Amino acid sequence: MSLSPSPVQRLSGVSPDAIPFDTLIEAQQPVIMEGLAKGWPLVVEGRKGPTAAAEYLKRFAGERPITAFTGPPEICGRFHYNADLTGMNFTAERMPLAQFLDIILAHLDDAAPPSFYAGSTDLDIYLPGLRADNDLDLGHPAFSAQAPLASIWIGNRTTAAAHHDMSNNLACCMVGRRRFTLFPPEQAANLYPGPLEPTPAGQVVTMVDFRDPDLERYPRFSEALAAAQVAELAPGDVLFYPALWWHQVEALDAFNAMINYWWNPVPVWTDTPHTTLLHGLLSLRDRPESEKRAWRALFDYYVFGPTDLAAAHLPEHARGPLAPLDEMAARKLRAQLLNRLNR
Repeated sequence: MSLSPSPVQRLSGVSPDAIPFDTLIEAQQPVIMEGLAKGWPLVVEGRKGPTAAAEYLKRFAGERPITAFTGPPEICGRFHYNADLTGMNFTAERMPLAQFLDIILAHLDDAAPPSFYAGSTDLDIYLPGLRADNDLDLGHPAFSAQAPLASIWIGNRTTAAAHHDMSNNLACCMVGRRRFTLFPPEQAANLYPGPLEPTPAGQVVTMVDFRDPDLERYPRFSEALAAAQVAELAPGDVLFYPALWWHQVEALDAFNAMINYWWNPVPVWTDTPHTTLLHGLLSLRDRPESEKRAWRALFDYYVFGPTDLAAAHLPEHARGPLAPLDEMAARKLRAQLLNRLNR
């Protein structure tokens, strides 16, 4: 890369029972909490080497198959599209986790191994019992609306191209080193997002290859790099970053494992905004610019402005969906939307 991103802020001495969630959430910036998970058994076993880490994970792995990605050596770990965007540069296969771990171990000494990656594998489903001794204290009110999703990510030297998630994230480096390159949400256009679908793993990814960026084809990428931050993680480090921040994730060693927690402080019945984005493409994008400006003002009033503004002057019985939503009101609103979409 032609520019060097700024380093992510680092906090040392954070106690596992006193994670500063209020400060992190208010600041809305990436932060590394050094060594926060260094005492977890998975981290301890990982320091002994890949085989010890894999054997520890096998204690909790059942026969339920996970989804494993395999790419040929020539992709050099970067899971992405093929050259003409007609498909992916890797294949997906279902297999038991223990089998996948053995495959990685079998290629540890290869000079140019295939790329192996299993992402976002639900801990409670696929490795039940692991969290008994490898878990964060998530008793903060931010997690009360719905339980965080705890997942594990396992592979060799791989790269997940820059993408964004709709949730806040706590990324816990367990085995091997990781590098996150992070971009604030307003850099989306400068990252040249790829197709909405299909995607390599469910999220839109950048088309820029960070290893050798083509600045003639993607000239605004230099602006994104100027706003980027980089987080270098050792085993036991925990990275917080806010929802919708773009992030490229590089696993830097021959065997790597990471546990992460995704969460949003909203009720479980709240729909994903990605659905709204897709409907916006259908209903708004191709309207005249004058209409789009008017609709932007309406969205600012009803959606992006103060939550209670649009209903404040109305009696409670007349507020309808402008009132705070509960589960029943959300169901009614969703039924109304489905009825309109199916006209």
